[in-house]
Amino acid sequence: MSQYLVLLYASEGEEAVERERWAQLPLWLELTESLRDAGLLVANGALHRTDTATTVRVRGDETEMTDGPFAVTKEVLAGFYVLDCDGLDEALRHAARFPTARHGSVEVRPIMGPGDLPGSGGHDPSS
Repeated sequence: MSQYLVLLYASEGEEAVERERWAQLPLWLELTESLRDAGLLVANGALHRTDTATTVRVRGDETEMTDGPFAVTKEVLAGFYVLDCDGLDEALRHAARFPTARHGSVEVRPIMGPGDLPGSGGHDPSS
C-alpha cells in the first residue's frame, strides 16, 4: 500500500457560499466514514481560512513571517486527507468522490516513503 495526500482546494466564498458548503457536511461525514471503514483513511482535517495563515521564509540569517498565505490565488487549500491505497488509480477514484471536486479541485500526490528519499538507495521519485 502507498500513501497519497489528497489536497482539497476551493475558493474562499462569501458567507452564503460557505453556509452552502457546510450544508454538505453529511456527504463529508459519509465519505470519511466509508474511507475509514475501508481501512484507507490515515488522517484528515479541514483548515481555517487563509486570513489565519502565517507564511515563514528564511533567507540567509533572516526569518521573515508574513500574515496570510504564500500566494494569492482564486482557490486556496481548504483541507486534506491522507489515504493508504493500493495505487494511484484507487486514490484517484476516491478523489472523485470528494464534494470539493464539484466546485473546486482535488489534487492527489504520492507521499514519499523513507526508501523514496534521494540518497536512500530506493526508488527515485523524479524518474
